[in-house]
Amino acid sequence: MADALSLGFDTSAAHCAAALLQGDRVLFHRHEEMARGQAERLFPLLDEVLAAAGIGWRDLSVIGCGIGPGNFTGIRISVAAARGLSLSLGIPAIGVSVTEAAAHGLPRPCRVAVPSRTGEVIWQDFGTGQATGPQQCASHDLPPGPAPLPPAMPLAEAIARFAAARRDQPDLPRPAPIYLRPADAAPARDRGPLILS
Repeated sequence: MADALSLGFDTSAAHCAAALLQGDRVLFHRHEEMARGQAERLFPLLDEVLAAAGIGWRDLSVIGCGIGPGNFTGIRISVAAARGLSLSLGIPAIGVSVTEAAAHGLPRPCRVAVPSRTGEVIWQDFGTGQATGPQQCASHDLPPGPAPLPPAMPLAEAIARFAAARRDQPDLPRPAPIYLRPADAAPARDRGPLILS
């Protein structure tokens, strides 16, 4: 559909970002840097993006969300929001990896390297003939390959474009997080309280 409305958003790093597209045209884009508070900011930000374009939630055709790799909590915020919106609005939700979004619109072959933890990057090669997923390493330890290219467009816009392109594909899985490391938090070692009947 040429006039389909696609909403893309991401909270996988120290930001909260959203973009609204109608067909191929960007109606509104917002990117806010923030170290924490994405859970509290995401829905007000999405409301602002929709209001700025004069669009209501029920007008949307598809939702795209960033699924990582990145910050554990941030990834879960995006994925949970997309799944909830998909269920409540009855529209598809499409998960897009951060590296895939960063590579959108770049010539192939290419490598993208997205900043991660201090001194580390999340990187992936595209169009090199070797199928690999996102990987993480110190920025000075990148293996031989194409020189990393900067993204051709904002992350949330690329996510919205992928969502629009994949909207009608059958049997797409629900958005699910991509983690490259085990969680930093661990379950409590103490026994929980005794539950009385």
